[in-house]
Amino acid sequence: MTAGTTDLDLNADVEPDPGRERLRRWRLVLGGDAADGTGYTLGGQDAAMDGALAALYGKGDGPRTGRDRSAGLGASAPSVARWLGDIRTYFPSSVVQVMQRDAIDRLGLSALLLEPEMLEAVEADVHLVGTLLSLNKAMPETTKETARAVVRKVVEDLEKRLATRTRATLTGALDRSARIDRPRHHDIDWNRTIAANLKHYLPEYRTIVPERLIGYGRASRSVKKEVVLCIDQSGSMAASVVYASVFGAVLASMRSIDTRLVVFDTAVVDLTDQLDDPVDVLFGTQLGGGTDINRALAYCQSQITRPAETVVVLISDLYEGGIRNEMLKRVAAMQASGVRFVTLLALSDEGAPAYDREHAAALAALGAPAFACTPDLFPEVMAAAIEKRPLPIPDAG
Repeated sequence: MTAGTTDLDLNADVEPDPGRERLRRWRLVLGGDAADGTGYTLGGQDAAMDGALAALYGKGDGPRTGRDRSAGLGASAPSVARWLGDIRTYFPSSVVQVMQRDAIDRLGLSALLLEPEMLEAVEADVHLVGTLLSLNKAMPETTKETARAVVRKVVEDLEKRLATRTRATLTGALDRSARIDRPRHHDIDWNRTIAANLKHYLPEYRTIVPERLIGYGRASRSVKKEVVLCIDQSGSMAASVVYASVFGAVLASMRSIDTRLVVFDTAVVDLTDQLDDPVDVLFGTQLGGGTDINRALAYCQSQITRPAETVVVLISDLYEGGIRNEMLKRVAAMQASGVRFVTLLALSDEGAPAYDREHAAALAALGAPAFACTPDLFPEVMAAAIEKRPLPIPDAG
């Protein structure tokens, strides 16, 4: 039997009894006290699965129900390690990750993640990386190498998933942003050529005579665009910090983009010189603390040398602890100078984030709408920003 296999997969050729299968599922959901009403007794692997669920969501030896469950794992490292192994045997990876997050939140197991043996047993994902980064300062030296290995595995998996599409999308955007007026035939941008020659329409022939051709240029190896990623490293932004660090490394690998990565809380840290290794970037952050967006934007503004060719991406929930009016004036000044300013309330797959709606509305009034962005959408957002097109803002509904 492989990890992630359950009794649901066994005896696939045997026609199941729908009624018993329904009772079995309800029994696993409700927890098996006398009031669950199923009267179903679990055996074999089902009983082991139920034990793993009860350890996290049950009441231990007392009665337990699906509606009123409390933690029963305890804080023993050996018992937690065994439980981690059990859930990887009985449940698929996506379920394991959810149960691990619940264990960390419900049972306060963060301290156990400071032990190398525990880190080797967990299923690594973005949320676990965020937890490890928040524990970075408290982590003993014996654990740091294991923690870095866990973080590196997640980062490498993300790069494999995101890098190719990001480079392809942005390379196309850079090419299209470099227009030429004497293109070869296969470089002609027909949409812009037609728009530029509408006045040369000949009704009798029902055609346009293009007196001026507009084509796509090919981005040269010299830097064409500058991108500044300004990342809020408050605790609520953990997943966004992970994804932004990976994207920062991908952008930095492109010769036609000069990338700067800045993280902030009440202080500002420029991690640009570490962009060749996103793991170093992540361990250079310090999740938690306050927020001073104005100070961070002031630093970013001071680094801009070619405003018309610069995209600034602020990734923050906008809970500003600094000077609000100064922050807004700074955004307006950057936009007036030619900077394309993008505000992302989150860069993650976690759904709708909490954010400061008043600040988001004020930025929208300046022409810099704030919205949450998934990692899959991020390349399209950056391509639109580089080409100075409308941003592909997802439907809030």
